[in-house]
Amino acid sequence: MTTAVVGAPGSRRRYLHSLWLLSARDLKVRYSTSALGYLWSVLDPLVMSIIYWFVFTQVFDRGSIGGTPYIVFLIAGLLPWVWFNIACSDFTKAFKKDAKLVRSTAIPRSIWVNRVVVSKGVEFLFSIPVLVLFAAFAVPQVELSAMILLYPLGVVLQATLLVGIGLLVAPLCALWGDLERTTRLVLRALFYASPIIYGLSDLPSPFRELALFNPLSGIFVLYRAGLFPEEWDPTAVGVAVTMSAMVLGLGIVVFRKLEPAVLKEL
Repeated sequence: MTTAVVGAPGSRRRYLHSLWLLSARDLKVRYSTSALGYLWSVLDPLVMSIIYWFVFTQVFDRGSIGGTPYIVFLIAGLLPWVWFNIACSDFTKAFKKDAKLVRSTAIPRSIWVNRVVVSKGVEFLFSIPVLVLFAAFAVPQVELSAMILLYPLGVVLQATLLVGIGLLVAPLCALWGDLERTTRLVLRALFYASPIIYGLSDLPSPFRELALFNPLSGIFVLYRAGLFPEEWDPTAVGVAVTMSAMVLGLGIVVFRKLEPAVLKEL
């Protein structure tokens, strides 16, 4: 998550230490000012899962869309989506929120992007027990396979993608405020364009081929493969790895070019 950091080992250690302190501060502020605390990490995806489960299984006949049990299938996709959605939303105000600190500290400014990825990623990890609990209650409908070992790879790949997106979105939104609203609109569309309430294999051609260019498709495959082996798609995973690396590389280049302009704007 510190790919944008270049320097001596001592500088990297200071960077990592500062990153952890800032991320821990965000988590403490979030939980200390909330009566529900940890429950907020799971309440949003859980409520969304129940709503979609009710709509697609009790109101409408979902047919063969998604895996069975559908509630577990939904939670497996909605938990990482919440991480992605909240992180991207926070990127839009990553610099403006702490403008004084951004201007006055000597720490590489990429830390204001990476802190969002880390803090929201920790909240995502805190929410995983909800998936485990629902999967345990769904036995024997859910059979754990060896592909569950791919789950950490999904976490790493999503973190890589988010860092790249953050390095693009944060400076652009600091320079052009209208992009904040644009980002929210894109995220709304991306929710339905990503295999969250449906599986990649449920899409007909040519929509399935188009969906492969969405790196979240391959990432969600990694999250679901251990519980729903039929969702495994090596092509989607390969595309996700390639595109995440490309987004990260582009983000680093754009961030370095725009950083001076961002500091002047702040």
